[in-house]
Amino acid sequence: MLILGIESSCDETSVAVVKDGREVLSNVINSQIAIHERFGGVVPEIASRNHVEAISTVTKKALEKAGVKIEQIDAIACTYGPGLVGALLVGVSYAKALSFALDRPLIGTNHIQGHIAANYISHKELKPPFLCLIISGGHTHLVHIKDYNSFEVLGKTRDDAIGEAFDKVARVIGLGYPGGPKVDKLAKEGEPNIILPKTHFDNLDFSFSGIKTSVINLHHKTPDVNKADLCASFEKTVTDILIDNTLKAAKQLNINTVALAGGVSANSYIRRRFLELKDTNNLKVYYPEPILCTDNAAMIGSAAYYNFLNNEISDLELNAIPNLKLN
Repeated sequence: MLILGIESSCDETSVAVVKDGREVLSNVINSQIAIHERFGGVVPEIASRNHVEAISTVTKKALEKAGVKIEQIDAIACTYGPGLVGALLVGVSYAKALSFALDRPLIGTNHIQGHIAANYISHKELKPPFLCLIISGGHTHLVHIKDYNSFEVLGKTRDDAIGEAFDKVARVIGLGYPGGPKVDKLAKEGEPNIILPKTHFDNLDFSFSGIKTSVINLHHKTPDVNKADLCASFEKTVTDILIDNTLKAAKQLNINTVALAGGVSANSYIRRRFLELKDTNNLKVYYPEPILCTDNAAMIGSAAYYNFLNNEISDLELNAIPNLKLN
């Protein structure tokens, strides 16, 4: 089954052709990072306009790279939430037009479900049940993947998403946007020798606002603080929190398989710390290849395949839902 996946939830316009949910024939991504870098973050209206300009060209490139014609596509999938409403509407509208014109099924797909499914592409052997830690600029979720279409959110952030905290820390100490990769790079030159506060809850929720604020205050009050040490300490502290909750959930559910997903899962320090759990806690740890960690349409095509098998087909009334939850 060939699915044309469309992703436009934030600042990447991406179209992919995915075969049977796990084989990527093409995955074209048009990034707007250079456009938004001057503003220090994504400007929603600018993102939407650039999606409009790029989506047709990106679709043509994806089909060409896959070596298929549009008539060979069996279904059209798109992200319909969560995300920036204007950006989502571009992808949803384009997908609905293709679905109508080609008389193909339309599969509205949850962006968070897409991040989970990225692991199915990188690891063909991975099957539910497992735990998935979704860490990105907009989300921090710890989810029990009961089946391909059955999820239980065990914990999530009560304030900043972890990627948002990375970006804000980077901005304050002068690293610029996007912050995650730049903090990761500078942290390699430092030592995690600065004690930062951790917020713990009785459940599996997360909080990163206090850590972010502590870093910002320390930078303002101590101008000569070593930025590399500050980045390394921030990175270690947030990773400790991620690992603590993941291990707690694995013990509660008696699950020994953990997957990472989302843009922040490309962080080299976080990956290394989680890989160490294979030896220290006898856990199987998976994560997607870096290109599938950030927003992309291949993950949407993969998730949509399992939606289709579960008879989750959308009609042409499908609309963007910016605050869509993972059910």
